Amino acid sequence: METLKLEIVTPDGQIYCNDVKTVTLPGSEGEFGVLPRHASLVSLLKAGIIDIELTNGEHELVAVDWGHAEVDEAKVTVLADGAVAIVGENESAIADAIEKAKKLIESISDSDVAIAMAEAKIDFIVKQRKY
Repeated sequence: METLKLEIVTPDGQIYCNDVKTVTLPGSEGEFGVLPRHASLVSLLKAGIIDIELTNGEHELVAVDWGHAEVDEAKVTVLADGAVAIVGENESAIADAIEKAKKLIESISDSDVAIAMAEAKIDFIVKQRKY
């Protein structure tokens, strides 16, 4: 199976680096998905959720406030002003990460629709996980 290298970097350093199956990004003109061998592009990102599909089919989420993504055939690099990985070993850690992600998105977005879409995506993915 072909994979894509995904890196997410903030001013504080790299917060994510992994080989992934696909990634869906919150582009300034709307969400877009990236697969291996994608055409090269650079896109502005708006506040939202990066949905990362791992090679085993599971999903990981990272909330970003804004930034840009550079895509080529083998790699996606996201440079974001702020980002929160929604990960954890238990429900309490996940709940803390979700609250931080919601605050990050609310701090930059003036759109109730954008906030509601991000919260819905977080809730949907988290409910699919089993602890």
